[in-house]
Amino acid sequence: MRKLCPNLDREDALDTVLEVPLPEEMFPSDKGGGGKGGPSAHNAHYMWLKSQAFDKITEAAPKQLSGRSAELQLLLSVVGSPLIPMPIPNDTAFKRSVRESSIQASTAKYILQQYIAAMGGQAALTSVQSMYAVGKVRMSASEFHMGNDSSAAVPSSTAKSSAGEIGGFVLWQKRPELWYFELVMAGCKMSAGCNGKLAWRHSTSEQSHASRGPPRPLRRSLQGLDPRSTANLFADAVCIGEKIIKGEECFILKLEANPSVLKSRSASTFDIIRHTVWGYFSQRTGLLMQIEDSHLLRMRAGRGRQSLATNSTSHHQLTSNCSINSSNNDASIFWETSMESVIEDYRYIDGINLAHGGRTVVTLFRYGEGSVNHKRRMEEVWSIEEADFNLHGLNSDYFLPPSDLKIDND
Repeated sequence: MRKLCPNLDREDALDTVLEVPLPEEMFPSDKGGGGKGGPSAHNAHYMWLKSQAFDKITEAAPKQLSGRSAELQLLLSVVGSPLIPMPIPNDTAFKRSVRESSIQASTAKYILQQYIAAMGGQAALTSVQSMYAVGKVRMSASEFHMGNDSSAAVPSSTAKSSAGEIGGFVLWQKRPELWYFELVMAGCKMSAGCNGKLAWRHSTSEQSHASRGPPRPLRRSLQGLDPRSTANLFADAVCIGEKIIKGEECFILKLEANPSVLKSRSASTFDIIRHTVWGYFSQRTGLLMQIEDSHLLRMRAGRGRQSLATNSTSHHQLTSNCSINSSNNDASIFWETSMESVIEDYRYIDGINLAHGGRTVVTLFRYGEGSVNHKRRMEEVWSIEEADFNLHGLNSDYFLPPSDLKIDND
């Protein structure tokens, strides 16, 4: 991955320094000059370079996206930067005894102790105060199709003949409370962060928005990058059974979001009904093999469904990309988002076992009285190119929210 972008106006000029390293696949090929794929690749990258004006904050209201741009924004918000369901308790997993009144809870504590040992041990994990990771992703999405249609979904324009869109990302984190994430893909840039008091998101086409409810970590961190937070997240989970994942017999830990947290994330126009997380831990190695979560949202009848953007960009994009039957304002519409991430390629860095690759599949399902049922499938394949811990000079100033941040007081 390159951290410099070649100057496409003058070959003898200095290269452009990029904040997010871009995968080699995003650069035009140096072979063949103006041969096959040469001019189009050059022009596409030149247009991306010209689009760097998205770093400038303007007072004008963002324009509505349509077509391929809307598809890219949907991928970036739903797949690129979702948050986990709830705040993470501070090192609860490292303090509690495995002896609990409930056999399911005590079994879960024992499974977490095996996980902590497999990831490097308590001393190594608690020694981490900050980290960064650089990686690349490939995303694709299907078109909306009828909920009762069992046939395969038709790839959308972003799928590019099943190849998908390629991008790069960088994640900075100082303990779980402070984090900052940037993702660049196909000329679009999306950033998200948390300063310990609120989490926010900003994209190339929208004003910055703060997430409702208490600040929560990025879901991507729990996909093998932050074992300390993963252990703390499942500290209050219960063991509900076993399942084979990729040939490995795994214990299943289940965690439900607290009703008070769900209420704080709701608003006058929508309710968060539930948010559940499942973790699959290998019985043989203790590693986290898969993480799933399911999120159910109800849009209240007759309360202006399009204002759903106050909750998150992702659900605003959903309503923008699929028409809603507005003739029946007395019926509630439900959106169910299910995410399944397979985590693999564990490698040790400074004594800590980090996952360096994986795959996430997201299924969106809309249903309700007066609404045509729709399903959509999105997919992401990611890999970590570089990671390190305990960075010198990384302070809270690096995690400040953008100046145009809009805080909803609904």
